Amino acid sequence: MSRSCGSVQNYFRQVDVFPELRRNQAILESLTAASARQGALEREFPRRIPVAVHSLFTTAEDDLTDAQVNSQIDVLNEDYNAKNADLANVPAAFQGLIGTPGLEFALATTDPKGKKTNGITRTRTRVKEFGVNDAMKSSATGGHDAWDTTRYLNLWVCRLSGSLLGYAQFPGGDPATDGVAITRSAFGRHGSAVAPFDLGRTATHEIGHYFNLSHIWGEARVPTCSDSDSVDDTPNQWGPNNGKPTFPHESCHNSPNGDMFMNYMDYVDDDTMVMFSEQQVRRMHATLEFSRADLGSPR
Repeated sequence: MSRSCGSVQNYFRQVDVFPELRRNQAILESLTAASARQGALEREFPRRIPVAVHSLFTTAEDDLTDAQVNSQIDVLNEDYNAKNADLANVPAAFQGLIGTPGLEFALATTDPKGKKTNGITRTRTRVKEFGVNDAMKSSATGGHDAWDTTRYLNLWVCRLSGSLLGYAQFPGGDPATDGVAITRSAFGRHGSAVAPFDLGRTATHEIGHYFNLSHIWGEARVPTCSDSDSVDDTPNQWGPNNGKPTFPHESCHNSPNGDMFMNYMDYVDDDTMVMFSEQQVRRMHATLEFSRADLGSPR
């Protein structure tokens, strides 16, 4: 079974339904490039990310347990702080490029109306499977309306159609649908999570897109060695890697070290993706500074 991410598909769909996306992305890319030229300065941006998890289920057995949700938050805090135990699996050739985002994720403690909450909503739906159309993000189409997307990271957990594991909305899109959708069989470490996507890394990957990271091989619809993820310290590669490659795994004449297939933004199995790079971290920080600066802010 191979990883399948719908974020690029969602991007092109969003371009059609929310024309401001291209302009917003162009502005963010310009600011990100300027930030990269200035180097690693001490910047102000949100470091504690409040999370709202919207569980959508057709039967009571389909609902997420608190333990499964909490396990996913634990994974995010490990992966986004380079505290994951399997970080030791990074080959020596890439260890000097490991980046630490330094972000803390926590289930929201107050809802958009200021009431106390555990950060989890539970909605019984008649929709058996959702696609890449944002239907899960609206109560009118069998989902749950987003909490204020400028202040919360919204995660919708439901059954997604086909082999799709998840998809994110890149920054600059429609505020009403901002966030990440994840299929229930790839969420967290317990409960409904199924190998080889049972270590919570689908959320790590998709939230990378939410913070404006591309797939590590770039975004061209037809693979090409000239495509880039706009990050200089990730080697160009032909296309996605699946399963559990062994080091070195070469493509695009990138010997001797080959692809950085163990990066969270590739398509490998959960137990094989273990790192962000330093420049991916800088790109995420620029997004938090310029495009998602209100995350966690009070009303």
